[in-house]
Amino acid sequence: MTLVTLENALQNALKNNYAVAGLVTLGWEDMKAYVEAAEKENCPVILQAGPSCRQHTPLPILGKMFNYLADNTDIPVVAHLDHGYSLEECKIAIDSGFSSVMYDGSRKSLNKNIDETAKICEIAHSAGVSCEGEIGFVGYSGGEESAGTDPEEASLFAKDTKIDAMAISVGNVHLQENKEGGLDEDRIRSIEALTDVPLVIHGGSGVPVKQRKYLSRNSKICKFNIGTELRSAFGSALRNAVNADHSRFDRVQILKDTHKPLVDKTRSVLKAFKPA
Repeated sequence: MTLVTLENALQNALKNNYAVAGLVTLGWEDMKAYVEAAEKENCPVILQAGPSCRQHTPLPILGKMFNYLADNTDIPVVAHLDHGYSLEECKIAIDSGFSSVMYDGSRKSLNKNIDETAKICEIAHSAGVSCEGEIGFVGYSGGEESAGTDPEEASLFAKDTKIDAMAISVGNVHLQENKEGGLDEDRIRSIEALTDVPLVIHGGSGVPVKQRKYLSRNSKICKFNIGTELRSAFGSALRNAVNADHSRFDRVQILKDTHKPLVDKTRSVLKAFKPA
């Protein structure tokens, strides 16, 4: 069994100058492709169950799927709850075999975010599970605007919550389809100077690949969440599979045709995070 905690995966990354990809899953087909891609690249992978994934499949089922994949590979796999919004949701994930939970209190006041994250972190740690928190709200493309992370607040947040990883807002945006922007490296350096906690970038699909590669090897950013980029690749592969033969209706046969394109795209994503 190769299920590992987020702390284990990210501390190794921090010491050895690389980052680990947090890959946003929506179903069995992408989970399986992500693990195969990581096997081919010989690197760890974080399988993430976000809000839309949880709307489609209950957490206890997702926990079994993640653990099954971890049981049948030699690479380290983190089973991670992404954007948990309540104590109850995080508890269910812990009871369902997740090795890591992320509590998102970034929309709340600093004190409330610290108090709630610290409570969930204590529960997670007592169960041998890692905890990620977020300080500074990361917005959405075409939606809510970001609120950049204040370095002093980040330092206090990390110290008072005892989190294993800290998601920060430094120019990153969720659901961004282009890579025209970039992260604020000055703000990243200011945060790094005040904490040793591994840093996390949500909305990694919108970060230029060159910057992903550089920061993976030259900063405390140890985790990049990638969702939109791979969902797009899966959607394109599925569209091609459906349109290739209009008489075909068996979804198992259709979905088989999405596997290789998604593995190939995932491998290209993972390469940028590996050590030099």
